[in-house]
Amino acid sequence: MYGWDDRGHVVEVAVTATSDRRAAPVHGSLAVYPGTFDPFTPGHRDLVTRARVMFDRIIVLLAVNADKRPTAEATARAVRVRDAMPAVWGNVEVDTWTGLTAAYCLRRGATVIVRGVRTAADLRYEYQLAAMNEQLGIQTVWLPSRPQLAATSSTVARAYRSAQLTRPWHNAE
Repeated sequence: MYGWDDRGHVVEVAVTATSDRRAAPVHGSLAVYPGTFDPFTPGHRDLVTRARVMFDRIIVLLAVNADKRPTAEATARAVRVRDAMPAVWGNVEVDTWTGLTAAYCLRRGATVIVRGVRTAADLRYEYQLAAMNEQLGIQTVWLPSRPQLAATSSTVARAYRSAQLTRPWHNAE
């Protein structure tokens, strides 16, 4: 994976998956993990699993983006996301929002945005968003994808699902 040095040059950095050791959450902290989650993948769930022990509360925020055409309405996706998490995760909330994630954070009093990073391209894009959000007083925490989950994105999952549904032998009479 690549990162930046003090002079803004791209450098290679080693990134390893985090351990499952318990960490004490930052007292009183509220973080937002935004995305379209169409669908909510095992990689997304893993990030929530890891982030929920770092912060007192985390909101999984389903972004409603007019530029994207999700396969289901936001409320239906929100139900799927909530159903994908154990009920005992009382510090995890699921919500929907149309607009800038930073505006949602300011409205809810969240000071941190959690984002997953799979590739160097993800990091470049996320760095730009983080710089903008920092100007609004909201920090970004990047969590690297676990290697075994990094290859699956929502786009890949949708394409796979679509291919499964359109196979000629799938609709055998």
